[in-house]
Amino acid sequence: MAAPPDAHGVMEDADVVLRSLDEPDLFASLYDRYADDMHRYLAARLGREHAEDLVADTFLIAFNSRRSFDPARGTVRPWLYGIATNVVARHRRTEGRRLNALSKVTAESAVEGHEDGLTSRLAAEASRPELLRGLKGLSRADRDVVFLLVFGGLDYNEIAAALDIPSGTVGSRLNRARNKLREALGGVNPMRGQ
Repeated sequence: MAAPPDAHGVMEDADVVLRSLDEPDLFASLYDRYADDMHRYLAARLGREHAEDLVADTFLIAFNSRRSFDPARGTVRPWLYGIATNVVARHRRTEGRRLNALSKVTAESAVEGHEDGLTSRLAAEASRPELLRGLKGLSRADRDVVFLLVFGGLDYNEIAAALDIPSGTVGSRLNRARNKLREALGGVNPMRGQ
């Protein structure tokens, strides 16, 4: 049995998902709660021009897979970030295939996505090309963890839930990323306070 709304008339996220199985319109409240967070995250990863459509994709996937949501696994927020991270990967694959098929861009341009462009701008603004090299040198898995931490503001447990990996793996990936970035920056920790 789902918990009743709290004193403010707001249902817990997990209860919304469970009740939406019988009352699909309830799922819209999760969009209202988390669409801005998903938009910021997706815009940071792929650019504003793609974010709105990808937010819609994220929530459509979440809605269609709500039966598989396990409230014991955690809250809805990391679940949505996990879906959004998968949407980013799917978008990159689709875009990569399209660009390769067009063959009108250089190999270097085809490989660079929005994250690389964002990284390039940040590095250029900070006159830190070594940061760019460090970020480009991270594996996709390590980048996902770093970007969920930095752009999503998720903690280790939320990142673990979002990516469906153990929290120890989150720590390992962040530690590896910090070490690679610190090395690229000549010993400066790029994620102080994180």
